[in-house]
Amino acid sequence: MSSHSSKQVKRKTSDPELPSRFSMVRSFQLADFVTLGNGVCGCLSLMFAMKALITQNTDFLFTSFWCIPIGVLFDILDGRVARWKNSSSLLGQELDSLADFCSFGIAPAVLGFACGFQKMLDLVVLTYFVCCGLARLARYNATVAAMPKDSGGKVKFFEGTPIPTTLVIVGVLAYGVSCGKFWRFANPVYQHEGPFAVFSQAFTPEHVWGGEITLFPGYELHPLVLMYGVSGTLMISRRLRIPKL
Repeated sequence: MSSHSSKQVKRKTSDPELPSRFSMVRSFQLADFVTLGNGVCGCLSLMFAMKALITQNTDFLFTSFWCIPIGVLFDILDGRVARWKNSSSLLGQELDSLADFCSFGIAPAVLGFACGFQKMLDLVVLTYFVCCGLARLARYNATVAAMPKDSGGKVKFFEGTPIPTTLVIVGVLAYGVSCGKFWRFANPVYQHEGPFAVFSQAFTPEHVWGGEITLFPGYELHPLVLMYGVSGTLMISRRLRIPKL
């Protein structure tokens, strides 16, 4: 009985209709591995941002910031490698969009949260930004085949700002942290009952760049978070056309 079962298992594993082991990984082109480098940067940025909040250590926060420009570098290189090797594929296109969404959509929003944009209306703006990035990438994938191209096969322009332009937002946040406009975990203030909770102190209005405004009773907004709203709106614009370099 056991001998018969082992023969059945052997036939199943050697079925010619089944793909070979690690066939997906072995089908990757060099450009795809470069694209994965972009995705790795996005994942590390998210994890270091969470680590920074847990430890209240700005070293982790700056590491998280640095992951984004490194991701941009990978994003630039993967296209050049694909053209150099003449190895563009549908898999590579989808992989590129997913890596971009992680590094330039989700990670910048999480960094904004880590820097103090944590009010309910802030979260609405950050979510809008992420959804705009997602829609921007989906639209590009759906329309890229029909978009006008040059003699080399490159798309002539982007509809809306490319999602890697969110690097500008990350740069603003990094500048703010380096100048002490965010993150005041040091020297806790004491009351009669004891020290304030460090998070309550670190993200009070005077410790978040630009302060906060009350739009409705109980609903505050940090004005600086609106840069995410502007960025998201520019990404999904179809009238704004950016020449592709």
